[in-house]
Amino acid sequence: MIRKFREEDTVKVMTIWTKGNFKAHDFIDKDYWLLNFNKVKDEYLKKSDTYVYIEKEEIKGFISILGDGYIGAIFVRIDSLRQGIGRKLINYVKEKYDKLTLNVYEKNMDAILFYVALGFVNTKIQVDEETGEKEYVMEWKEEKVNN
Repeated sequence: MIRKFREEDTVKVMTIWTKGNFKAHDFIDKDYWLLNFNKVKDEYLKKSDTYVYIEKEEIKGFISILGDGYIGAIFVRIDSLRQGIGRKLINYVKEKYDKLTLNVYEKNMDAILFYVALGFVNTKIQVDEETGEKEYVMEWKEEKVNN
């Protein structure tokens, strides 16, 4: 089941966020994520549309959308990876937006392959000013059927 994020989900979502960043972005110092923890928890979650994936009454993953279709975060619990949860979260927001964009680090090849498999294309390569790491700007657009 996917539902809207609630305030009481904060601790579990932030635990998934922290552990997910440590695993997926092991090429970035852990202090970077720890220094951004409160900003994400206190500001970002309040400004975004966040949805959580729940299975057996446990939050297994979440996705956060900022503005008009920008995926600022998508994370799945490490013990629940490769079970289709990320795909379900992406497909859920595809129903709400005609266009989705995201940034993904070039060194996070598993994520890049995941996004490509879901129809995202690379539109730009840039350097994340905060980390100095190269990242791709990827985009998905709903295909319009012409009759």
